[in-house]
Amino acid sequence: MDIIYLLLPVALIIVLIIIGIFFWAVKSDQFDDLEGPAHRILMDDDDADIKPDNTEDRSTTDVTEKNTRQ
Repeated sequence: MDIIYLLLPVALIIVLIIIGIFFWAVKSDQFDDLEGPAHRILMDDDDADIKPDNTEDRSTTDVTEKNTRQ
């Protein structure tokens, strides 16, 4: 039973070390997205350049429709 007094603090220290290493890795950009740029090249961005024909503001048409109904 006396071994618990030794194992618990050792386990907590190991957990704190692992958490510290994880946060260091995140802070120093060790988890960069290596596949994202390769997939972005394959995505088709041509549709984003096309503007819709109906560019009328919906908020003004909603107000106009409400006024004509009254």
